[in-house]
Parts: sequence; structure tokens; C-alpha cells
Amino acid sequence: MNKCMNEYSNQGLNGLVLTGEYQHNLDDKGRLLVPNKFRSQIDTDEQDSSLYLVLGANGILCLYPERYFENITLAAASNAQAPDEAVAFERISFALTDRVELDGHGKLMLNENLRKRAGLKDQVTLLGVRDHIEIWNTENWEQYLSDHMAQYQKQMSQARQTVLQKQNDTMND
Repeated sequence: MNKCMNEYSNQGLNGLVLTGEYQHNLDDKGRLLVPNKFRSQIDTDEQDSSLYLVLGANGILCLYPERYFENITLAAASNAQAPDEAVAFERISFALTDRVELDGHGKLMLNENLRKRAGLKDQVTLLGVRDHIEIWNTENWEQYLSDHMAQYQKQMSQARQTVLQKQNDTMND
């Protein structure tokens, strides 16, 4: 694993850990209230003041603190197999990214093109996903949950069994 990716992994595990699910409505200007819980977890003094709105995997709109966004772009560019892949990644990545700031009320403006590309409607769901916030069209999020809940429950059960087994093995040593 390269140094950049290793640093990113450590930050995600030891630094910022965003969790939770919140439903909000976009206002008529396309602004979104970022819940106080998320705002307080993203300490702008520690994480830098800028946030980046990024069209991420599967067309999901993501909000990253500056440091995490920089690490991701560096890691992705270094993983490109050919120079033209790196150029294409940078071209698309930076074109589909918007540097944003929260206003005094905790709202941010969602770029209209990014909203359209992400298929966002008036009602959205914000998810804390370790080092970033995902912004989903609420209907799509509910469908995703429905489609993946059984898999999640199986993985959670397996993870719990693994932890319990390790604890049992430690007690028997």
C-alpha cells in the first residue's frame, strides 16, 4: 500500500468518524442544512475550513473535509495504470467537484449540475460514512437499504461472531 493510501486509511480509522442518517429538504435555492452533529464532528480548525462536494462512486454526492479529499485524489491518481487514465481521472474528478463552505446557519449550496447528476430531488438523506457525508435522494436510499439489508445483517452477525470468538480464545489462553 502506498504511503498516501496508508495515511488516508489511518486518518479514517483514527481521526474523523462520521455516523448517522438524517433526512432534510433542499430549500428553493438548492441549499442544504448540514446537521449539527456532522458540523460538530467536522472540526474545521482541525480538518481545515474547506469542504468538497464530490460526485462519488455510483453517482452519490459526497461531502469531504479538505484533507480527506486531497488524500483521495492523490491516491486515485497514483493508482492509475496509464498516464491517460490519470489525466481522465483528474479531468473528471476536479470538474465534478465543488469547493463549498457552510454559512453561518450550517447550510451549504449544492451545485445545480451536481444535484442533477446525483439525481437529487427536494427530499434528501445525509449519511455519515466514516470520513465523509453522502447525500442521497431519499427514495434511492430507502431502496438501497431494502436491497442490501439482508447482506448487512449477515456481515454484522459474522463480524460479531469473529469478535466473540477472539475474546473467547484470549480468555482460554
